[in-house]
This record gives sequence, C-alpha cells and structure tokens, in this order.
Amino acid sequence: MNGAVLSSRPTLIGATAILMWSTLALLTTLTGQVPPFQLIAMAFSIAFVVALCTWTLAGGSIIRHLKWPLPVWALGVGGLFGYHFFYFLALRNAPPIEAGLIAYLWPLLIVVFSGLLPGERLRWWHVAGAFAGLAGSVVLVTGMDGGSIGFRSQYVFGYAMAAVCAVTWSAYSVLSRRFAHIPTDAIGGFCGVTAVLAMLAHQAFETTIWPEGGQWLAVLGLGLGPVGAAFFAWDYGVKRGNIQALGAMSYAAPLLSTVLLIVFGLGEASPAIAIACALIVGGAVLASKDMIFRKAP
Repeated sequence: MNGAVLSSRPTLIGATAILMWSTLALLTTLTGQVPPFQLIAMAFSIAFVVALCTWTLAGGSIIRHLKWPLPVWALGVGGLFGYHFFYFLALRNAPPIEAGLIAYLWPLLIVVFSGLLPGERLRWWHVAGAFAGLAGSVVLVTGMDGGSIGFRSQYVFGYAMAAVCAVTWSAYSVLSRRFAHIPTDAIGGFCGVTAVLAMLAHQAFETTIWPEGGQWLAVLGLGLGPVGAAFFAWDYGVKRGNIQALGAMSYAAPLLSTVLLIVFGLGEASPAIAIACALIVGGAVLASKDMIFRKAP
C-alpha cells in the first residue's frame, strides 16, 4: 500500500477538526455576552480537565504527560494561545471582515510552508486548491458584489496582528510535523497553560460576564469540541496525514459555519454561498488529488 493510502486515515482524522471548528461561531453565539478571552479560558479549562481524566484512567503518573522539552511547550502553547491572542487583538483594532480575511490566510500558508518539510513536495494542484479555497472564503465573507471590504491605513496595527495570527497558526501546524514523535495527548497540557494565559488576558482587557442558563451548555460544547477535541485531531492529522490537503480543506470551516448559522436561523442563504461552496469544495478536492485519485498497487 502506498504512502498516499497510508496517510488517508490520519488526514480524515485531522479533517474532523475542521468539522468541529465549523461549530465555533454557532456555539460562541449561544454563549451570549461572555467576553472572548474569558470564553477561551473557560473552554480550554474544560479541555484540560478532560485530558486529566483521560490520563488518570490510563494509569501512571500525570507528570509524565507534562514532561516535554521546552521547544515542544513553546510550540504548543505558542500555537494555541498565540493564535487566539493575536486574533482577538486584530478584531479589537480592525474591522472584523478585513481582520478575519487576513487571519484566515493560514490554510494557504500551511500549503506553502509545507513545501519546506523533509519528504514533502509542493505541487501545482496543492497551491491551486488552496487559492481556490481562499477565493471561496472571500466570496463567502464579502458577497459577490465585494461587500464593504476596504483596507484603511488607520487599522494597520489590526491588520498586522491578523497577519501574525495567520503566520502563528500555519507555523504551528507545519512545525508540529517536526515533533511527530511527541504523542498527541501532550495537547492536554498545552490546553491547561493556554487556559491560564487566556484568563490573565481576560483580567487585563475584559470585564467578567458569566454565562446564564443554557449558555453553560454552549460553553461545555466549546470545551469538548472546537476548543477541545479539535486540537487533538488536528495535531494527529498534521503530524501523520496529508498536510497540503488539510490546509486546503480548512477553508471549508467558514463555509460549514455559515451553513450551520443558516440552519439555526441565525443567517440567510444567498447565491454567494453556493459559489463559495463550489470554490472551496473544488479546491479541497484538487489539493487532495494525490491522496484521492492515486491508485494503490
């Protein structure tokens, strides 16, 4: 069986992270007015507690799940906390449409950066598929008429933070491949440190607002899914799967997120969504060509 077939299972596991991230906007909306950093701290705390329970049930010392070299901790915490910190900093200092589009360059950057990894070859269909996904995301966010997007000099700091956000997550995803020998359950420790740092950021920038009633279920859903299990699945996928395909597939997250909002009555369908769907799905298939269409011997 060839490498493409061998990598398909980890790639599919990594793709489940994209499915979980597509629920992020819906669940965040259902949490009400909870400030972003407070919400991130709560969700990552839930993920850390689940990891602790898993380690305890597995037996042995919990400390062994936390004894990793400093570069591993720097990459893990830098990726998880750094991405969210720079993303919210960008939203505070630039209009959300422009900041979101710049921040969501990370799937394209993953595809491009992956060509620097040992044993990886960057082919034209990887890049073309990623650009198709990017085009689909632009159509999705701005609409077919270009929407209200416009880059203005007074928001240059926010744009810069969005760019740092994109580079942070793409670098984390690609460099994780260099630490493929580190087990995926190490993500649990990274979630714990990220929760602490997010709470410190909350204390510095925000006023505490606690969830009410059913909003707690949405917070729990975030901690179990898009801000929990998703990072474990993504780690496994980028370390062992087809990283170029995962990069292009990632553009499906905002599309699926929009569809979920429409289904739950929090958004409206439009022709732009259909066009974005064709571009994103087509780009993901194109970027996955060597995995999908190569025949096993």
